[in-house]
Amino acid sequence: MSIIQNIEGTPFQLPMRGALRWGSGSSLSYAEHTLITVTLEGGITAYGEALSRPTIYGETPQSIQGVLQHLSKSLVGLEVNDTAAISKALGGLANNHTTKGGLDMAFWEARAKLAGVSLFDTFAGPHQQLKVSYILGISSATEMLEEAARVHASGVRVFKVKVGRDYQKDLAVISQMAAQLEGVELYADSNETLNIETAPQILEAMRQAGLLWVEEPLPVHRLRDRIALKKLDILPIIADDSCFTLVQLERELDFDTFDILNIKTPRTGFTESLKMLELARNAGKSVMIGSQAGSLISTRFAALFASQNGVDCASELSFFLKLEGDIAAPNPVLNQGFLQLEDLRNIHLVNSALEEKL
Repeated sequence: MSIIQNIEGTPFQLPMRGALRWGSGSSLSYAEHTLITVTLEGGITAYGEALSRPTIYGETPQSIQGVLQHLSKSLVGLEVNDTAAISKALGGLANNHTTKGGLDMAFWEARAKLAGVSLFDTFAGPHQQLKVSYILGISSATEMLEEAARVHASGVRVFKVKVGRDYQKDLAVISQMAAQLEGVELYADSNETLNIETAPQILEAMRQAGLLWVEEPLPVHRLRDRIALKKLDILPIIADDSCFTLVQLERELDFDTFDILNIKTPRTGFTESLKMLELARNAGKSVMIGSQAGSLISTRFAALFASQNGVDCASELSFFLKLEGDIAAPNPVLNQGFLQLEDLRNIHLVNSALEEKL
């Protein structure tokens, strides 16, 4: 009864409370995802989520459907417990990160259900109380401060502030947030918008403003510049765009370009993410778990991974506060910057909500 019988994808859209803007010109006005359903012989079903990001990974809802059909040819008929065969099938297709990541996590869920338990029983780590962060996109100063105040009132205490289009304005907003929000911790995400000439001065200004870290300040392809900036040791650097895959992480560790690794389970699933976590820990790096603007289905998986030993920074587990609707329920409750892992155990797909989002 452990044979993979069927794999299908259901595209859906989730409205957001205002656009999420980042980098030099990127913007997301609604979350456009695909629910992946894996069915085993005997009727066991498990879900994953693939998140289309044309400007980041090149994946669209249409391409995700095509990839699921392509991979089904080699995955259907396999034993779900045959992890070597599944990894070979997924590894035989280049790129398409979130499609393969969503499939991988659905298979982990299916294996737990096949054993008669929850994934929370087989995968949860030692950290049951999880410190969360929130992604604050670029908008007007007034809009950013109002959104930050709303999210802070909902229980968030750590913010990743998107910066890079106007650093003077960015630093002014950050200073106001620090002054107005009690107990807040802030770090910046530059999304590769700086250059080696201006980065040292701007990072120093960030440090003086009280920021904890900065994510991907320089373009990923400027490897020599990133090595040089890291050696200056102005502000701890988070690796994200430079570490989409395990192979890329190995490169970044070889050249010592970062201090903190941002693992995003939607793009590396559980299987590859575990290997990345182990490499980062062995190299003495800190780790956070990031968000790809997923639904509560994605948040549940990300929170499970955030509970693992070695994840020692606040993780992006509060994107549900940015969404106006969801295909799953219930929303977890945040308290003074934390959520309880156990509160996510009962998150479940709401079919009527999914139908509304099609």
